Amino acid sequence: MSRDSTTKVLSVAFLLCLVCSILVSAAAVGLSDRQEKNKAEEKKRNILLAAGIYQEGEPIAEQFSKIEARIVDLQSGRFTDRFDPANFDSRIAARDPQFSYQIPEALDLTGIKRRSQYMDVYLVLQDGKLQQLILPVYGKGLWSTMYGFIALAADLNTVQGFAFYEHGETPGLGGEIDNPNWKKQWQGKKIYDEQGKVLIAVIKGTVDRKAPDAAYQADGLAGATLTSRGVENLLHYWLGENGYRLFIENLKREEAKL
Repeated sequence: MSRDSTTKVLSVAFLLCLVCSILVSAAAVGLSDRQEKNKAEEKKRNILLAAGIYQEGEPIAEQFSKIEARIVDLQSGRFTDRFDPANFDSRIAARDPQFSYQIPEALDLTGIKRRSQYMDVYLVLQDGKLQQLILPVYGKGLWSTMYGFIALAADLNTVQGFAFYEHGETPGLGGEIDNPNWKKQWQGKKIYDEQGKVLIAVIKGTVDRKAPDAAYQADGLAGATLTSRGVENLLHYWLGENGYRLFIENLKREEAKL
């Protein structure tokens, strides 16, 4: 066969592609366990960051030992032992009709259309008493679904920390939800009024610290109105009656035992 024949060129190209695909597949399979481990560790790190207790350089497993993972049935607002928190993935559950809920369009502030009936939550306990409650929250921004955690203090109304760990918002605009200064401002903000209504809002511009409602307001993101609105909407949904509110009320009344 001629060295420059079309058949030989195609044969070499085919063999090269075959060898490369085998190597890539083998690497993917071989690294899958490590990737899953890294993914789980990164999730724990983000939970610690939201709670404000992450220590750079310290083993994450050791730091996370202070946190107890539990599963909540959002319909009853109580803990459930139906799933193992170590293996539970609410994103997967949201795609399973058996474990998920189709959100009516009129109530779907987040734009996610469907959510899991069960959610993983994280408790920081000290001597059996709740110090912080860390809740997963997510919803649509301008370009992406934004995934984050919000940490509430022991009164279950004061924000201890709020951070997103995955999103695809515009760098320099909506992507400023990653800005440490923007995240820091959430500390001490209030969620509910005395009647239990969600009042937290992301306003346009900067919060007037002397305003009566300043404790319920966070600075908006300049040039990113839809991202800011998405943040406010996902908080209103997940902390409202269609999200964690019943569970939070049960905790306040100590009906859901720790």
